[in-house]
Amino acid sequence: MKKDVSASQLDTHLREMTAARVALGRSGSGVPTGASLAFALDHARAREAVWSDMDKTSLREALVFWPLASVRSAAPDRSSYIRRPDLGRKLAPETDLSTLPKEGIVIVIADGLSAMAVNANAVKVVTHLQSLLPEPAGIVLAERGRVAIGDEIGAMVCAKAVVVLIGERPGLSSADSLGAYITWSPEPRLPDSRRNCISNIRDGGLAPEDAANRIATLLRRMEKAQISGVALAGSVAEQLLHKA
Repeated sequence: MKKDVSASQLDTHLREMTAARVALGRSGSGVPTGASLAFALDHARAREAVWSDMDKTSLREALVFWPLASVRSAAPDRSSYIRRPDLGRKLAPETDLSTLPKEGIVIVIADGLSAMAVNANAVKVVTHLQSLLPEPAGIVLAERGRVAIGDEIGAMVCAKAVVVLIGERPGLSSADSLGAYITWSPEPRLPDSRRNCISNIRDGGLAPEDAANRIATLLRRMEKAQISGVALAGSVAEQLLHKA
């Protein structure tokens, strides 16, 4: 005999399964005060994340064991960066990457739309990823950078692959989510179809160590196939079909 589940119990189970706003309850024609205040707080956190700054001092101290460079995009300030995405995809003219090794893998850490995500998660991902690579990767801290800034950086150091760790657009359930975009043979003006993406890297999402494992696996597949993005996914699917 099935046990009846009350509506309140079902609501509790739903809330335990997801961080999304479900089963909030009602107060008259609106939601309860607690739910309304929680929404306002999460909205404020999301806005703060967009305007947050990358903690370059702490990042440099944590990443001092590897070749490291700092760059800026062509966006002169945060306001311009948000209003002009194109500027965030280009390096500032004075960029110097002479401290980085050539023809290897380069890791770019960009603030994106949530430097909060970078400050919380980037070092964990990089530290674990470096231990999985055959040779240490050079690291670039890119202030006010978008994903495509990694293509120009990769081309400048003749990198065989670039890994861009970037703060994702904050949502109302997570303001500290980090994304990873991996591209083989980077060069300027590549389409997004040439990238592979791993998202929602954070506590409560994909653990940074697990993300590093996935990035390392993708890099090995890319090196074997000499491709990335949609073409890599198609190549892997074709191999699985041949094995079936």
